[in-house]
Amino acid sequence: MTDRFRLTLAQLNPTVGDLKGNAAKARDAWEQARAAGADMVMLPEMFITGYQAQDLVLKPAFTLAAMDAVADLARDCADGPMIAIGGPLSELPKLHNAYFILKGGEVHATTRKYYLPNFNVFDEVRLFSRGDMQGPWDAGALRIGTPICEDAWYEDVCEAMVESGAEMLLVPNGSPYFRNKYDIRLSNMVGRVVENDVPLVYLNLVGGQDDQVFDGGSFVLNRGGKLAVKLPLFDEAVVHVDFVRDAEGWRAIEGDVAIFPDDLEQDYRVMVEGLRDYMRKTGFKKVLLGLSGGIDSAIVATIAADALGPDNVRCVMLPSEYTSQSSLDDAAKVADALGCTYDTVPIGPTRAAVTETLAPLFAGLEEGLTEENIQSRIRGLLLMAQSNKFGEMLLTTGNKSEVAVGYATI
Repeated sequence: MTDRFRLTLAQLNPTVGDLKGNAAKARDAWEQARAAGADMVMLPEMFITGYQAQDLVLKPAFTLAAMDAVADLARDCADGPMIAIGGPLSELPKLHNAYFILKGGEVHATTRKYYLPNFNVFDEVRLFSRGDMQGPWDAGALRIGTPICEDAWYEDVCEAMVESGAEMLLVPNGSPYFRNKYDIRLSNMVGRVVENDVPLVYLNLVGGQDDQVFDGGSFVLNRGGKLAVKLPLFDEAVVHVDFVRDAEGWRAIEGDVAIFPDDLEQDYRVMVEGLRDYMRKTGFKKVLLGLSGGIDSAIVATIAADALGPDNVRCVMLPSEYTSQSSLDDAAKVADALGCTYDTVPIGPTRAAVTETLAPLFAGLEEGLTEENIQSRIRGLLLMAQSNKFGEMLLTTGNKSEVAVGYATI
C-alpha cells in the first residue's frame, strides 16, 4: 500500500459565469500538479461557476453547461492526477452545491453539500437542495472525506465521514472576508481535527465578487490541530503538500507558513482587491470620483490608485462659490501626490440656474438644507454625465456614517 500522497492546493480566483476561463485555470493548476508528481489537485467550492453564482445556477442552461465543463475537464485531464472541483449538480427536481472528484476521464465521486448557509451574504437554501449525509471516497492510497464549506462547521458531517472510513478531510470553501475571520475558521477546523483524529485541509477562494472578497488563507492541519501549512491571504497560490502514513495514520509534512499582515492592512487590502476585481470582471478600465479636499474622497482616490494604477483614475473637483481655497489646494495636492488626472468642473453656473428655476416656488422661504443639497445633487449629475460620456466607472465617496443614515453625497 502506498504510504505517500501528494496533494496540490490551488487557491485561485474564479470569475462568476466564466466557465471557459475557470476551467482553464483549473487545467493550468492540474498541469502544475502533474509536473510536480502530485496525486490530486484540489480546487475550491463552486470553482467551475465562480462563487457566489446566485440566481445564475437557477438557469438550467447555465447549470448544464457547468456540468459539461466539468465533464470536459475530466476527459481532458484523464492522464494524470485526480482533480477535485466544486460546481452545481442538477438531479431533477433537485439542484445541489456539489464537489466532484475527476479520475480516469470521468467523475469518480461526488459529494453533495449537506448544510446550506442562509445568513449574512448566503442564500443557499433558496438555491440548492440539501444532500444526504455521505461517507468518504476511494483515492487509491487512502479514503478521503470532502465536507463542503459549511459542512465542516458542524460536528456530524465530518464525524460521519471519518466513522465510515475517511482517513483525511479535504474542505473546499467559498468563505468571504471579515475581520479576524481566519481565527474563527482555524478554531472550528481544529475542533474537527481533534474530534476525529485525522488531518484536515481547508482550501478557500481568493478574489472579489461584487461586494464580497474571498481572502484565501488556506491551511493544513495535522492530528492534534497542529498547523502544518498556511497559504497567503488574498493572493493566488498553487502549493504542493506531501502526506505520509506513519504508525498513527496520515500526516502532512510541514511546509511554508505565511505571515499575515495586521488587521488594518487586511481591511485596506480587501478594499483594493474588491475594486480591482470588480473592474476586471465587469470590463471597466478606468474610474472617476469627485475629489473634495476632504478625507473620505482622498482615501477613495488612494484605494483606486492602488487598485488600478493612477493612470486609470481621474479626480474631479466640482467647486462652488462656497468652496474654500484650502479645499481646492488639498484636492490638488492629493491628485498630484497620487499621480492621478485632476480636472475642475465649477458648479456655480448650474447651481445659479437651478436656484433661479426654483425661485418662484421658494419665494419667502429661508435658505437652508435644501439649497445645500442642491449642490451635492448637481455634483452627482455632472459626475454621472462624465461617467456616461467617457466610459469611466463612478466611485462614491460616502463614508459608513452616511451610508448608515441612507444618504451619501458623491
